[in-house]
Amino acid sequence: MFESEARVLMILPRHLVDRARVLAGRATTSMRLPVSLQIILRALIDEGLKRPADPDLLANVTRQAETVRRIRREARQRPTAAKTSVPARTRSRRGSRS
Repeated sequence: MFESEARVLMILPRHLVDRARVLAGRATTSMRLPVSLQIILRALIDEGLKRPADPDLLANVTRQAETVRRIRREARQRPTAAKTSVPARTRSRRGSRS
């Protein structure tokens, strides 16, 4: 589709995906053209990147970065499950005689 492409996996909260789907539905209805979720997300990213100094955009990035940092910190602080030691297997000595 595009001359130069890259594939990206994004994990998004369900409510954001739902809102983007609603926007895709509205766009499909108003333009009378099929508008996919991928088109909506691509347009939103493109528009957001056109305003790198927008205070709302920067506030959103800050909020998300702090949330990721908090989640990672909490994950490191969780007590690890007690590891049970697995007995080592003994090698069979085939062909050895006592």
